[in-house]
Amino acid sequence: MKITEALFAGSSTRISEKPKQKFPEFAFIGRSNVGKSSLINMLCRNKKLAMTSSKPGKTRLVNHFLINRQWYLVDLPGYGYAKMSATGKQKLEQIIRNYINLSQEMIMLFVLIDSRHDIGKTDMDFLIELGQSRIPFAIIFTKGDKNGPNALNAQIEKNKKQILELWEELPPVFVSSSETGQGREEILDYIGNVLETLDEEKP
Repeated sequence: MKITEALFAGSSTRISEKPKQKFPEFAFIGRSNVGKSSLINMLCRNKKLAMTSSKPGKTRLVNHFLINRQWYLVDLPGYGYAKMSATGKQKLEQIIRNYINLSQEMIMLFVLIDSRHDIGKTDMDFLIELGQSRIPFAIIFTKGDKNGPNALNAQIEKNKKQILELWEELPPVFVSSSETGQGREEILDYIGNVLETLDEEKP
C-alpha cells in the first residue's frame, strides 16, 4: 500500500467526539516514549504529522489521521508513564479504554514494544487485558536499528516465546525503525490486505 495523503482529522477524549465520517480505524498505542509518534510519521513520510517529543507522555488525546481518504490511523495516548499524578493516569486510562472498548470502527490495535528489552509487566498486563476483552491486536517491536542484527533477532525470539507462554499462537508481529524505515512496507501491506478483506466481506 502507498500512502498518498495523510490529513489530521481531529482530536478527542471520548468516543462521541470522533470524526463524524466513518472509516476503518487502525490504532497505535504503546508505553510512553516507545517511539509511537515517530513511527506514525515514518509510515506517512511526514515528520510533522504526529507530535514527537523526547519527553514521555506528550500525547494526551486520541488523534485521528485520515489516510488516502479511505481509513484512519489513530494515535492513542501512551500508557505506563510514571511521572504523572494518579488523577492524570486515571484520566488517560479512561480515554484509552473508552476508545479501545467502544470504537466500532477500530479494526486493529498495534501495540508498540521496545525491541531492545524483554516485555515488561506493564506491556504484558496490557496485552493480557486485550486478550481477555477479545480486542484484535498486532505487535510492533520498535527501535529495530538500535541493536545489531544478531542481538535484535535474539531478543525478538525471546519476546515471542514470552508471548507464547500465554497465547496458543502469535499475533501478527513486525519490527520497525523510524530512523531507517524498517518495517514500513510490511506494516502498510498488512493494513492494505486487511482493508481488501473488509471490502470483499461487504454485502
